[in-house]
Amino acid sequence: MKTLLSLVILIGASLSTSAAQQPIKVKVFIAGMFEIGANKGDKAGEFQHWYLKYFDGQAPIQVKGAAGPVFCNKSGVCGSVLGMGKVASSASMQAILLNEYFDLSQSYFILSGVGGTPPSKGTIADVSWGTWLVDYDLGHRWKAEEGEIGKPTFMPRSGYEGIRSYHLNENLVNWAYTLSKDIQLKDSPSAQAYRTRYPDKSARRAPAITRGTHITGDTFFHGPGLSAEAQYITQLYGADDYVMTEMEATALSQVIDRLHGTKRILSLRGAVNFDQGHPTESTLAHLDPAPGETAGGFAETVENIVLAGSKIVDHIVANWHVWQQGTPELP
Repeated sequence: MKTLLSLVILIGASLSTSAAQQPIKVKVFIAGMFEIGANKGDKAGEFQHWYLKYFDGQAPIQVKGAAGPVFCNKSGVCGSVLGMGKVASSASMQAILLNEYFDLSQSYFILSGVGGTPPSKGTIADVSWGTWLVDYDLGHRWKAEEGEIGKPTFMPRSGYEGIRSYHLNENLVNWAYTLSKDIQLKDSPSAQAYRTRYPDKSARRAPAITRGTHITGDTFFHGPGLSAEAQYITQLYGADDYVMTEMEATALSQVIDRLHGTKRILSLRGAVNFDQGHPTESTLAHLDPAPGETAGGFAETVENIVLAGSKIVDHIVANWHVWQQGTPELP
């Protein structure tokens, strides 16, 4: 009898421990790439406004191998700062995906941050939902004078076909765009003044919610020549027009794809610079601007990103009984 009683107690304790260790069911995972300082109370980077909206007061969850802690709220929204660039961000994402503390099997992923836009396609403080993610780096390059004059200086490398571009779930992207397209975006006098330096109609307009290809490169490229090359690469791969440059999305998508596929990935970027100088500004001057020559609008852009992104986050959470099975058809 004593042995039987001990066994019952042991089984009960085991069940209690097992229940306490159930992983967090993550409905939406928000990935920022960098923060300037703290998560609140100072100049905001890519994560601070997400933190203030969803995670303020939540305890940090340390994850071995990740650049920063994960924060989760009681509604099933989690987020973290993953680190800048392909290697840092994807290493963090892999560590989080493989950590048994989280169940990300049905999660929607928002890859969120700032980027640059060509003045022919966007403007400062725009917020863009990525339709395609294209890798800028995977291929062959040569100096212009070592090839055919006036011809592209890039050629895709075989063997990367499955990871050099990702066509994101059109239905999910359309949901995100539809829910956010009519919000009033923040703007700044400095950004408004800076736009007037560019003749392009798109560059001079007020910020808007857009859609298009996001191109990922560890190379922080600048200038009309490399911008044209980026557009050329997207055309080679059959993607939409290039509208935003960033440094992480294809690498993160590759990591997520290995475990969960790409049907629940969204890429969300805000434009904090143009990818080239204005007509009277050299590329080197644009890369290293003099005081007073910067674009402005950074603070407004990182706020705009969350204004737009929170629309789809809140909708998914509020309608989780539908969305956990997959993205429903847009009415």
